[in-house]
Amino acid sequence: MNLTPDIKEQAYRLGFSLVGISAPDPLPHADVFENWLQQGRHGEMAYLDTPRSRQCRAYPQEILPECRSIVVLGIHYPEPVLQMSQALNETPLLGKIAAYARGVDYHKFLPERLQSLVAFIESQVRHPIPNRCYADTGPLLERELAQRAGLGWIGKNTNLINPGIGSYFLLAEILLGIELEPDQPFTKDRCGSCTRCITACPTGCILPDRTLDSRRCISYLTIELKGLIPHEIRPLLGTWVFGCDICQQVCPWNRFAIPGADLVVDWSLAQPSPNLLDEIALTTDEFIRKYHRRPIVRAKRRGYLRNVAVAIGNTGSQEAVSALAQAALDDQEPLIRAHAAWALAQIGGESARQALESALHLEKDISVKLEIQAAMDNL
Repeated sequence: MNLTPDIKEQAYRLGFSLVGISAPDPLPHADVFENWLQQGRHGEMAYLDTPRSRQCRAYPQEILPECRSIVVLGIHYPEPVLQMSQALNETPLLGKIAAYARGVDYHKFLPERLQSLVAFIESQVRHPIPNRCYADTGPLLERELAQRAGLGWIGKNTNLINPGIGSYFLLAEILLGIELEPDQPFTKDRCGSCTRCITACPTGCILPDRTLDSRRCISYLTIELKGLIPHEIRPLLGTWVFGCDICQQVCPWNRFAIPGADLVVDWSLAQPSPNLLDEIALTTDEFIRKYHRRPIVRAKRRGYLRNVAVAIGNTGSQEAVSALAQAALDDQEPLIRAHAAWALAQIGGESARQALESALHLEKDISVKLEIQAAMDNL
């Protein structure tokens, strides 16, 4: 019995935009991942560099020995809209959030859908099936599996690109203990000679071998990095406060893609451009209430407000000096105080200088003192 057509139909019914089947064979480009790790380009993401993680990514059956097929799924999310750009032009003190993070956290709804699809498959074969479901949570080379399942190709910006819907989609996988007819791999490279993503990246993190240096990637710096953002990179972040879409925004395949998104997801929480002055003043309770259902909570308050402080500094707005001074003097987190001091120096002026002098006088944390002194030296 060929279950593949029925599985795909049910997946589309559940709201998935893409679905393909891959065999669980060893992945031929696992050595690229190994080399990437050896170069240290994963930054502080130590969970990627463990013997178990490396083995599973190369050999999916290490995760589930009974695995005979992998169902690879994609779900389209709303892409950036023109109104956001217009709002930023009118009010410079607005931050930018990656499009995927503007709605509810996909970890809140994707696992349930994956289990629903497993239940459907089990109802068809009438017996339990060994399985593992992952939504960006398991040791899998997702994009290579997706390419092998026929969903698209890995672009120069390292994103999986589908010729019909572009790259604004999330990936998920189901490892199954039954054999399904696999799809043909997507073998064409449709990037051609285009290098728009490489040219547009403000930090130069995109590398020629279709990998990137996480240590310079705005998404990594605003989400995964837990400590101080390197001084030389801070001005390059612009007003991105969580993630980055630049390499997707300039990709022609997104411009030509059919618009649309998953209608089952609650996007009512979407806030594409938060007011930076409001954000820098968020207390811990306010941050949790505002973002507990959204991906932004991953950065925690300390990381998110660190990003907000850098974004404010990059606006150069004198209007923000008072809010930054408050953060530099009174915030409970040394990380936020340090970046608020940097931002004050970026804006400059007499009020910023006075705020930095007061902060230096009151500060007890030696690392923050060094940041404040460096900020004053750069005024």
